[in-house]
Amino acid sequence: MFQRFWDWYQKYYRVNLTVTVFLFALQLFHLYWMFTDIILLKLTGQSYFGLSKIWGVLSTFIDYSEIPALVSTNILYIYLLREKFSYKYLWFLFSLNIQLLHIFWITDEIVIKKFNASLHLFHWSTAIAWIAILIDYLEVPVIFDTARRLIVEIKNKS
Repeated sequence: MFQRFWDWYQKYYRVNLTVTVFLFALQLFHLYWMFTDIILLKLTGQSYFGLSKIWGVLSTFIDYSEIPALVSTNILYIYLLREKFSYKYLWFLFSLNIQLLHIFWITDEIVIKKFNASLHLFHWSTAIAWIAILIDYLEVPVIFDTARRLIVEIKNKS
């Protein structure tokens, strides 16, 4: 049953990889927004997000593309693990799947609420918000690895 799926995945590997990279690359805007509008605001008292507030709202919607990105990227690294075992792939799978903790437990709305409260930098609820942010940024190496894979695939095709 699964073998048919993996055969299909291999046959359309470049397409699957392209979709994965596109979905995950959208997260870079969300991470930029979070850094410039949330993190820097908490650390310096000033937002450095130079775009209008509508882009912050758009970033929230873009963040929901993270779920299909996580699914497609999980499939990618499971596929790669089937081809060749690597601790790097396991680390990437961990980095991806811990995102679920952030998505379903410590949402961006909670992070913003805790950061906007007048709490000390290391208050326990603020600390949990920092953990959520760190979890969010664990996906950056995975984003770059998938993008690198796509570039290699494109170069090999030509």
